[in-house]
Amino acid sequence: MSINKDVKKITTNTLQKMKERQEKISMITAYDFSFAKLFDKAGIEIILVGDSASNVMAGHETTLPITLDQMIYHAQSVVRGIERCLVVVDMPFGSYQGNSKEALNSAIRIMKETGGHSVKMEGGEEVVESIKRIVSTGIPVMGHLGLTPQSIYKFGTYTVRAKEESEAEKLKNDALLLQEAGCFAIVLEKIPASLAKEVSDSLHIPTIGIGAGGHCDGQVLVMHDMLGINTEFKPRFLRQYLNLSEQINTAVSQYISDIKSSDFPNEKEQY
Repeated sequence: MSINKDVKKITTNTLQKMKERQEKISMITAYDFSFAKLFDKAGIEIILVGDSASNVMAGHETTLPITLDQMIYHAQSVVRGIERCLVVVDMPFGSYQGNSKEALNSAIRIMKETGGHSVKMEGGEEVVESIKRIVSTGIPVMGHLGLTPQSIYKFGTYTVRAKEESEAEKLKNDALLLQEAGCFAIVLEKIPASLAKEVSDSLHIPTIGIGAGGHCDGQVLVMHDMLGINTEFKPRFLRQYLNLSEQINTAVSQYISDIKSSDFPNEKEQY
């Protein structure tokens, strides 16, 4: 029997039970009320208010420019649209890397001002102190290892991470450190599937993969990618479930045509 169908509200405890029963966890990004409402109604377990909003909503090249205030705005919009799923809010670049006190203040602002249920932070050993401090106040934290987009300028590329043995060892150690620090789950992004399996098997908390193979405890995709709204991004790990870009183009072209030909509005569409 699926745990998902039994619970009225998805919590971090629900996700833990799903891992224990080997029931896969579904996660998708959302940034506004309307899509959050649709995804929640469809039965998604987790909505991530991702700092990918910097790319897909604001048009920036990287995730770095988005601010804490902007993330709070997007998260507020998402929370108003959901009834059942767990909402995770990305802590943006610059809101937690400085020191653990700054990290705690940022996390508290997110929780108080958005009504979200948890925060997500990128990094391993270097953010453990901040994670411990945040978790100690009762705020759930999701970790994020592998390709960490906020560190793009450090690595200089979005290619697969942890192919080298030394980086793979660090990732395995970091995963255990994050679990020990109190993370309730960890996103594994763009790492070899065999490494993701090893990490997932070594942890008692769930892993959520993106470009990390099928052995993670769950999967996440950016909504604009999987719905075909954004058509420029086509990595190997992406499965596109719709081609909304094409469908929207067709619909809007028809709308324009109907206006130009005076077909819209017709007599039934006026007062």
